[in-house]
Amino acid sequence: MYLCPFYPLNQMNVSKIFILDFKQGDVNGDLIIDNVYLVGKKPYGITSPFVDNITLLIQDGRTNIFYKIVPKENAGYNPTIFLGDFTGNKVSEILISIDSGGSGGYAFYYIYSFMNNTPIKIFDHEKFNQKYTYKVIYKDYYQVEVKGNNAKKYIIDIKYKGKEYLSEIYDANGKLKKPIEGWVNPLGGLYPIDFQRDGTYELYATQRIAGRYNADALGYVQTSLEWNGNDFVPFFQTVGILG
Repeated sequence: MYLCPFYPLNQMNVSKIFILDFKQGDVNGDLIIDNVYLVGKKPYGITSPFVDNITLLIQDGRTNIFYKIVPKENAGYNPTIFLGDFTGNKVSEILISIDSGGSGGYAFYYIYSFMNNTPIKIFDHEKFNQKYTYKVIYKDYYQVEVKGNNAKKYIIDIKYKGKEYLSEIYDANGKLKKPIEGWVNPLGGLYPIDFQRDGTYELYATQRIAGRYNADALGYVQTSLEWNGNDFVPFFQTVGILG
């Protein structure tokens, strides 16, 4: 866990700041409902979907004091917050989701605990991306190997891509015309799901598998994560292809 910056909200310039999302729930553990805001600025005008200076504001329901958390990546599209218990302590944590807008379809995700008005970052998309890396290698006979740094290996049969696509890569005998490697994009989706239906949310993470170029999507690496008391760890992983 890592301490993240936070400040009492006293002299914040609130001009031209937009409320992007708002949720209510007990996030500090005192059994009193708190107000949680996601705010930001629109540098290209009110109709523009791009937002920067994205900031999380938490109003303590008991004292009405505001606190703020500024995520490292604080610019993008469609920023939202979700409140849910990810750690099993019966207190809501705060999930921030921000689309990057890049061609890779990746996004920025953070989860913060705010127990006793002390912010602790318990999930960071950068840490996830560093941990979950893969090699994507085209093989003979219309197969692609996806191999993780944890030695897990998946084989995708790409005959579904069609004759025109395959003829550019393989000869008439199904042999590669030349070596080809793809890649797996950074985290593109992170979804809270209560798999066990016990009130504690797990995480469902998706990363797009790219072939010869970014738009050449082959499928997704899908990783389900649960909190083990110190970190989010995988308990199930699959690879899904695109129809």
